[in-house]
Amino acid sequence: CQSSPSSATTRTFVEKNYKDLKSLNPKLPILIRECRGIEPQLWARYDMGVERGVRLEGLTEPQISKALEELVKVGESLKA
Repeated sequence: CQSSPSSATTRTFVEKNYKDLKSLNPKLPILIRECRGIEPQLWARYDMGVERGVRLEGLTEPQISKALEELVKVGESLKA
């Protein structure tokens, strides 16, 4: 949500990191959806229809970064 206090840190993280995420991962589709009344979440969709989600409400920017790293690790483990 563009105005929800619970989404403020997530908005800041996206504003600061989107450009770098896209330049480092040009083939990675990144979709940002805004929706009233929904808490911030990070979702990853992997091959074979596998999805993982993480709630971001209350997390700091470093914690959001760590959550993203963990989802990347899950994706790498699914390839093995």
